[in-house]
Order: sequence, then C-alpha cells, then structure tokens
Amino acid sequence: MSTRAKIYHNPQCSKSRETLALLREKGCDVEVIEYLKAPPTAAELSAILKALAMKAHDLVRTKEDEYKKVKIDWSDEKAAIAALVKHPRLIERPIVVNGKKAAIGRPPEKVLEIL
Repeated sequence: MSTRAKIYHNPQCSKSRETLALLREKGCDVEVIEYLKAPPTAAELSAILKALAMKAHDLVRTKEDEYKKVKIDWSDEKAAIAALVKHPRLIERPIVVNGKKAAIGRPPEKVLEIL
C-alpha cells in the first residue's frame, strides 16, 4: 500500500476492533487514532465528512445518551461539527481514511473498498 491509512478507533467497540484486525490481516500500514482520547479537529472532521460524502448528523450515534443532552440544531453543519468535536463519543465508528477516501467499518469489510 502506498499510503498510510488512518483508523479512528474505539478499542471498546467490537466493530472497531474487527475493522482494525481486518486491516492488519490485509497487511495495511495503519495509524490508529483513539478518537475518544484525541478527537479530530473541526477541520479534520470536515475533511472526513467530505470524503464520506456525508453531513455531520449522518455520522452521529443517535442512540447514545449523550445525544439527548446535546442541545443544538443538528441541521446547522458548523454547529454539528463543533458538537462532534466536543462530544467525540457521538461519532460513528470506526472510520478509516485512506488518502482522500473514507469509509465507516459497518460492516468491517466496507473499508476494503477504499484500500
């Protein structure tokens, strides 16, 4: 592989662990970013959303208790990105970025499309 992929990873999440294992099994050079400890910046998250062709609210884990506590207008893209940076637990996981491409590992095999 010519570029180093990044995985925004939560080691407590089974899908995230499965996706990381799949990447390693395929011999992928991967940078692991534990996004709960080191959340993406607003600029990084904007770039990820562009690569995913998604709006910020599409990336939100709406079943998290924290989602109900965040009182913003989720249709306001700038506010939604800021909320996700401040509350990274709400970001869907895992996200794999390879160059200008990105995929959510649900199911884990989905990330193989961008390698």
